[in-house]
Amino acid sequence: MKLGMQTEPPKAGPAPRAKRASLPSAANSDAPVSGKHGRKTAKAAAVTKAPENTTRDVTNSSGLHQDADRYLRNLILDVENFPKPGILYRDITKLIATPRAFHIVLDSLAERFIGEHIDAVVGIEARGFIFGGALAARISASFVPARKPGKLPRAVDRVSYATEYSEALLEMHRDSINEGARVLVVDDVLATGGTAEAACQLVRMQGGAVIGCAFALELASLGGREKLMPVRVACVVTYS
Repeated sequence: MKLGMQTEPPKAGPAPRAKRASLPSAANSDAPVSGKHGRKTAKAAAVTKAPENTTRDVTNSSGLHQDADRYLRNLILDVENFPKPGILYRDITKLIATPRAFHIVLDSLAERFIGEHIDAVVGIEARGFIFGGALAARISASFVPARKPGKLPRAVDRVSYATEYSEALLEMHRDSINEGARVLVVDDVLATGGTAEAACQLVRMQGGAVIGCAFALELASLGGREKLMPVRVACVVTYS
């Protein structure tokens, strides 16, 4: 073509057909599907969508979810004829040796007393020390040991009480509880309630107010909860 020459514009012909885009494979892509095929896919998905789970969370009498309750029970072993014939002993050794289970128990108890402004946790010798000390740290309260006779070096207050096995004594240093302090009494198991009731008496002797009693396990058939009334009782796992 020579410079300066004018030419007619080329006649418009039919536009070339665009190639149909291939759909992404559902097995290999997370991209949304579009177009006609996408509508079919969405419709099919709507038809085959599983119904929503309308089952309510199921909890035990203490408010613990059934899965957590089952998990803890599997770690509590039954030992027959201990510490004497005719006694069924609930062994929590595996529970406290399992970090997840121990956390579940402590978290469950701590949640019951949120907002109660607990000043001190009284842990009862011996396994009450395990739960009481850890729980006191969780709720930012002081920890006070209630001990068997002869273990505390200074002046003590003392209370006698009956257990399911024998008669016993419980002691606490006389300067353990401040006047008007809000106190939570903690032990591993609530059975007849005699030990916990003695600890409550020690707290009151020193001018404290018992806000509640907390336990990992409850043996409900032995009536300990009723013995502690009207004090609030919190237990994680309850055996009827």
